[in-house]
Amino acid sequence: MQASIQKTIDFVKKTLANAEAGHDWFHIERVFKTAQTINQQENGDELVVAFAALLHDIADPKFNNGDEELGPNMAASFLSSIAVDAEVIAHVKLIIQNMSFKNSFDGAGFTSKEMQIVQDADRLDAIGAIGIARAFTYGGFKNRVLYDPAILPEKHLNKESYKNTTAPTINHFYEKLLLLKDMMNTKAGKAMATERHNFMLLYLEHFYKEWEGK
Repeated sequence: MQASIQKTIDFVKKTLANAEAGHDWFHIERVFKTAQTINQQENGDELVVAFAALLHDIADPKFNNGDEELGPNMAASFLSSIAVDAEVIAHVKLIIQNMSFKNSFDGAGFTSKEMQIVQDADRLDAIGAIGIARAFTYGGFKNRVLYDPAILPEKHLNKESYKNTTAPTINHFYEKLLLLKDMMNTKAGKAMATERHNFMLLYLEHFYKEWEGK
């Protein structure tokens, strides 16, 4: 098991060597560690959790012309190349295909205990102090405005609307980040999310004060 995990780590590090800073190896490493922490309480399949956490962003559609099959296929191909069991590969592929926030607009699809663990770990990295840093890193990468009081947050009703938004970064808090606390699956994930959610609320309070020169 450990050898296959290390091979996967090496593959991910190499593949994401030039990735945007919010979706690079360090993001993967944090999700991997958080998923392991959650799994200590949830007792999911360790191998499935590890592979799914390590490979979940191997080809994020945001950076690959919206291609939602490239990542799952790359993950499956790599795992096959290191002789991982076919049943494990199929499970990991389904997790990667279904765990993203944008797919929540499609309603309940595939789920499993392992997917819930990895999904919580990934969502936890989108909130709190690191989540704030990642939001503004991506906003800078896309050359988005920090905040514009004239542009109000939207309630996205479908995947396409969410994917195509070009709104200021502060709007992203209301359109996604502040929603994640109530979308957590696991007991451990919910507890961790509450603290990080509250930190974001405090941050926004300070942001608006400073915006007004107070």
